Amino acid sequence: MSNVAANEPVVLINVFTVEPENQQQLIDLLKQATEGTVNREPGFISATLHRSLDGTKVTMYAKWKDAEAYAAMRNKSGRAPLEHMLRIARFEAGMYEIVQTFVPTESE
Repeated sequence: MSNVAANEPVVLINVFTVEPENQQQLIDLLKQATEGTVNREPGFISATLHRSLDGTKVTMYAKWKDAEAYAAMRNKSGRAPLEHMLRIARFEAGMYEIVQTFVPTESE
């Protein structure tokens, strides 16, 4: 059972495993799906795309206003973009609540 309070921000962390020769193609697909489509959906806050230095992983960190906003986007956009990505990569998805954010502090 989720501890996420209603209307609290959620973070999706999707880790894709890919052959190094397909890493850039996967990045391009994720950029295409996010730019101009997902980033215009109500409740979208931000997304950060990461590539592993060894070429075997691509990770997307996305922040949404709440789980309902994310679900509405998924229902609207369908599964076609994801199915295309899954032809070249496996992925593990996770939805998280933010527990704490750490920022630099001055040392004494």
